[in-house]
Amino acid sequence: MKRYFSIACVLMFVLCVTLIPVQAEEIKLRYSNMYPPPHPFTKMMEDWAKEIDTKTQGRVKITLFSGGTLTPPMQTFDGTVKGISDLGTALLAYSPGRFPLSEVLTLPLGYNSGYQATKAANAYYKKFMPKEFDDVQVMYFHVSPPGFIMTSKVIGSTEELKGLRIRANAEVADIVKALGGAPVTMPITETYDSVKKGLLDGLLFPVEALKGWKMNEVVTCVLESKATSYGTSLYVVMNKDKWKSISKEDQVVIEKINEEMIEKQGKAWDTATQIAKEESIQKGVKFVAVSAADDAKNLEKVKPILEKYVTDTKAKGLPGDEALKFVQEYLKANP
Repeated sequence: MKRYFSIACVLMFVLCVTLIPVQAEEIKLRYSNMYPPPHPFTKMMEDWAKEIDTKTQGRVKITLFSGGTLTPPMQTFDGTVKGISDLGTALLAYSPGRFPLSEVLTLPLGYNSGYQATKAANAYYKKFMPKEFDDVQVMYFHVSPPGFIMTSKVIGSTEELKGLRIRANAEVADIVKALGGAPVTMPITETYDSVKKGLLDGLLFPVEALKGWKMNEVVTCVLESKATSYGTSLYVVMNKDKWKSISKEDQVVIEKINEEMIEKQGKAWDTATQIAKEESIQKGVKFVAVSAADDAKNLEKVKPILEKYVTDTKAKGLPGDEALKFVQEYLKANP
């Protein structure tokens, strides 16, 4: 009887141990963020991280490293691939040549808003799933509202841009050229002083920069040309191995939160832009709407930029013509 009792006790112990729920291993992720700590987008990322922590019941925790302290913006994508960071966000333009098909998102497509541009970018990715992002797990994309040329003196049309030195990122420098200006590439951190000292006549940038980078202190005019407007495109990606280490259940949770972030981020861009515009008007900055006749000419001037994109991507065996057509049709259907 003692022997049977001992065996029964052992069996009961094994059964109890088996029924005890196993605590999932806590996964800690380092997020490399290019925006400075006070920026409203940094607050959005912090909220995103907190929501993931809450909805995975603490199984996935994210620590934000802001201001490019973990990896500089130009190295964020490679840093995420190599595991220097587990998550990263930066401009597609900071990895020149890395995303040839996705450069469609930075073309002068006549965006109306950050929300429209952000939705279009994510729809494009889901449609084409470009191999250029195969080294990471894409969380989502977001795109700024229309970028316009801003000048230190008030002008009334794009015809007056001829010969003006305009700061522009390399991927949109051709827009300045097409309008007769002289593009100058330099870090955004040097642009304020360059305009103030007269080394630059203006810049090509989203309106949000007027407040976010205090450009409304050195420019006096924003030339609103829909035909030449483009979007600054950003990615949020995760290291592939880190993504695979997360349970399927929690992956589904994160993907749902990402879908919600697409909505929030697109709207946040437009809110930031409106605040920047209102503040800039109060400071005396004039927003000049380009005439329909002027913009019709501008549309013709930037067409070669779109054609070059198609030619370059086709030469690489990529469906640039299909990508361009898709985004253009999406924008028309979703104004």
